[in-house]
Amino acid sequence: MSFIIKLEENDHNVLPNYHDYGFVLNKVHQSIRKETGLSMKMYMDNEGQEEIWSVLDEDVVENKAKLLFHVFDMIETGNIQFQQSGEKRGFAINKVVNNAVYYYPDFEVAFVKMPIFQSYADYPRDFIFAANDQRLLSFLTYVYERQREMMQHSVSVFTDTEDGVERTKEMITQQISREEVLMEDKVKKEIYRSIDEFFNESGEFFKTYEIPYKRGILLYGQPGNGKTTLVKSIAGSITAPIAYWQITEYTTSYSIKEVFSIVAKMAPMVLVIEDIDSMPESVRSVFLNTLDGATSKEGIFLIGTTNYPERIDPALINRAGRFDRAYEIKKPTQALREQYLLHKKMDRFMDKAAIEYMAKKTEGFSVAQLNELYTSAALQWHYEQAIDIESLIENLESANEKTRRREWESEEYPSRLGF
Repeated sequence: MSFIIKLEENDHNVLPNYHDYGFVLNKVHQSIRKETGLSMKMYMDNEGQEEIWSVLDEDVVENKAKLLFHVFDMIETGNIQFQQSGEKRGFAINKVVNNAVYYYPDFEVAFVKMPIFQSYADYPRDFIFAANDQRLLSFLTYVYERQREMMQHSVSVFTDTEDGVERTKEMITQQISREEVLMEDKVKKEIYRSIDEFFNESGEFFKTYEIPYKRGILLYGQPGNGKTTLVKSIAGSITAPIAYWQITEYTTSYSIKEVFSIVAKMAPMVLVIEDIDSMPESVRSVFLNTLDGATSKEGIFLIGTTNYPERIDPALINRAGRFDRAYEIKKPTQALREQYLLHKKMDRFMDKAAIEYMAKKTEGFSVAQLNELYTSAALQWHYEQAIDIESLIENLESANEKTRRREWESEEYPSRLGF
């Protein structure tokens, strides 16, 4: 391969910025050749594939990627992190991807993240090296298979920030079974049946009946009635990746396209958009156009949630390719309230008749309020070895009534938080 301008033919006085940049990369390239015996080509990632680097982060921890060497001697080679997994918690020293060259022998590719020092400033750059095009393409196939594997026991969280889409990972530490979801049987069966068929044999049902392989459902209803619990139970009961997208005031047309670009590569998968009504007005048309795109939702099961269905654009609902169905998640009936109290093992504190009475007296309670009722009962039993049902219910009803009337609002500061 021929080049017009070569590093060795020009010193710092001729091309100062290029020389400083090229000097470091030349050293890196020579060192890779010395360690691997390969003369590699350098590539640019125009797609901005964060997956490459998130996989590398994990593979470094699990020693699947080989550390060849560090680049600069006065830049950190490790970091301190506080880690918590179940009951295990504490500080750990972890390897860093920055300022180091990592190599995959099986694919003959190498990666380096490092600062480039120029003109009294430095800026981070990512570099990809590979023996040839085919080896790099083979590695990219591995990246997406590995990414799906990594996402099996976690939820990927996308948060729109002032600096773009921030990606984090949350481990699923507490599984929620489908039996724990308190919901009307007919609605519950429809939702889970829809989910199961979507991910059964990569959507064979959709191919058989010539139905576009994309699905969207909207869950709406008052807060505290199990919309989030339903989503968590779905996350724990399927093998497909789950992503959670947090809409903020920083959501832009760019971040919408970026999120859908990321999840499209991971499909088939679930994308959850909680509080979808908070989508900024200025980007709603972009969001709708993205949903209507020919391939933007292929293989994606979209779940939107809202506590305020009246704020939802009617153009979102009951239109193929957007949200195909809307389900109201209602407050639990008396039978469901009794079922929930028994599931929480309220019978440790009282007999069946008392539980039936409690279920009857809690008309209008949400699932969250029933949970608080159980917690209050457990505390009372723990300290007094007795349960005053009337008092517990009366206290919660009083608090609920104050909330409904907004009596907790300050007269001096009457505005509502978040609105």
